[in-house]
Amino acid sequence: MAIDTSGGHPDMDYEAHLRTYKGFIRGTIITVAVIAITLILLAIFVA
Repeated sequence: MAIDTSGGHPDMDYEAHLRTYKGFIRGTIITVAVIAITLILLAIFVA
C-alpha cells in the first residue's frame, strides 16, 4: 500500500515511522505464534 506523504509535515520522518510500525506488527505476530506454540505443547505434554 502506497502512502502519499507529500501533504505531511516536513519534520515528520515517515520512513522511520513505517519501519517502527512494521517492526511492531512483526513482533506482535512472533509473540502470538510463540504463545500459540507454547499452549499447544502444554496441551500435548501436560494434559
